[in-house]
Amino acid sequence: MNLKDKKFIPYYILAAVIILSAVLAVVIINLADNTEKNPVTIITEPEETTMFMNGEVPYYPDIPASAYLHENFIMEDGRIKYSDNSVSYSTGIDVSAFQGDIDWDKVAADGIDFAIIRAGLRGYGSKGSIHEDDNVRKNLVGAADAGLQVGVYFYSQAITTEEAVEEAEFVLDIIKDYKIDAPVVFDWENDPGVGMRTDNLPGNVLTECAVAFCEKIKAAGYTPAVYFNLTDAYVRYDLDKISDYVFWYAQHEGVAPKFYYQYSIWQYSDSGRVDGIDGYVDLNICFNAG
Repeated sequence: MNLKDKKFIPYYILAAVIILSAVLAVVIINLADNTEKNPVTIITEPEETTMFMNGEVPYYPDIPASAYLHENFIMEDGRIKYSDNSVSYSTGIDVSAFQGDIDWDKVAADGIDFAIIRAGLRGYGSKGSIHEDDNVRKNLVGAADAGLQVGVYFYSQAITTEEAVEEAEFVLDIIKDYKIDAPVVFDWENDPGVGMRTDNLPGNVLTECAVAFCEKIKAAGYTPAVYFNLTDAYVRYDLDKISDYVFWYAQHEGVAPKFYYQYSIWQYSDSGRVDGIDGYVDLNICFNAG
């Protein structure tokens, strides 16, 4: 067929119009489908607290924005403090067997008010076996005897709500004979590329796991909490569904937290120094949690 024959040109134009119309229809349908599946609206604010993914954060109208002002956070002698005297806060650490044997009396004398102690963990592999932290029981006793407020966390690799409940029951069995007056924490973490069993876990499933863990802890009379970093908070979790629990936010750079919403605990360092502990330890500031 000779394309220079003009009698065929209208047919090519018609065919092109039909193809473009079909492609446009598919795009519109997909956009509508994604809008229905992802109804969360987006806000953009100039404040540093909202600077994530080009300044956009998921908007949850029922969760209040953080009331803590950036200019009130100060660093003194390796510790974050809050300079507004009308706001009460405490300084704490979180520890596991990695910190070895701890002299808790020295820890308390060094200005530490609370400790969140690892109760156990689930393995990365497909089997996902649960293990008790080697030092949890002596740390629970030592921290309480030194006068610190004591909470615990479980390093979760749950991929189903059944596993999350199993983890909560495991923690409850450990702490039932000890003084716990700070939160009991669901600490789910993921490190892409390492080959963790939680790789590619959908955000809705993660949220359901957190709720299942926290509701079990709450039913037992303890204060549940969820630990997360900025990516987990904005990309993975549905914050609205976990907003009834204490928020424990992790960010190890900067003197002020970048998380937009209200939180209770900020883990601001993984390289802190505290008397009574050899090596580094995580440092936290807590605003009325527990």
